[in-house]
Amino acid sequence: MLTIIGKPTSINVRKVLWTCVELGLPFTREDWREEHAALNPNRMVPVLVDGDFTLWESNAICRYLCARAGSDALLPRDARARARVEQWMDWQATELNNAWRYPFMALVRASPAHTDPAQIEAGSAGWNRHVGILEAQLAATGAYVAGERFTLADVVIGLSLNRWSMTPMARPDYPHVAAYLARLVERPGYRAWCANGVP
Repeated sequence: MLTIIGKPTSINVRKVLWTCVELGLPFTREDWREEHAALNPNRMVPVLVDGDFTLWESNAICRYLCARAGSDALLPRDARARARVEQWMDWQATELNNAWRYPFMALVRASPAHTDPAQIEAGSAGWNRHVGILEAQLAATGAYVAGERFTLADVVIGLSLNRWSMTPMARPDYPHVAAYLARLVERPGYRAWCANGVP
């Protein structure tokens, strides 16, 4: 049995939970406790425990789960198709996530360290610009981020777009993103874990 450590309010924990649902992998989930600190030197979630094997970093965990399930349903075996999925996964982790950090902390978390109006405005504009990249990509594919089929790229990016759509700020009209989110809502894993971890 897989054990996933971390609260489902974490966007990165939800990546792993949703991936398990897509792959049909049973799991148990535990909140982070002080005794878990030895499992991840960064003291961050999620952490996956699979017997005597421990893994951290959410995208690495999602890739591992696909390999463990022996399935290419979410992560293709073909080198080019796989690279396209992983390209968007890495873009989500390095570019898209960095774009929303300041406005999310200000507008959702009400962090006292994130109250500069200029930085909120600049951060919101940058976040919208990055979602505009997805709007163009979805217009090109007509379906999902990496192409015609649902993949791990949609798990990680779907969660980020859910966060974008729930943040109280001005957003451009992105019809392809809206249609994409409507497609994701049809998936049981999205309904169970995407809306801030609240089924």
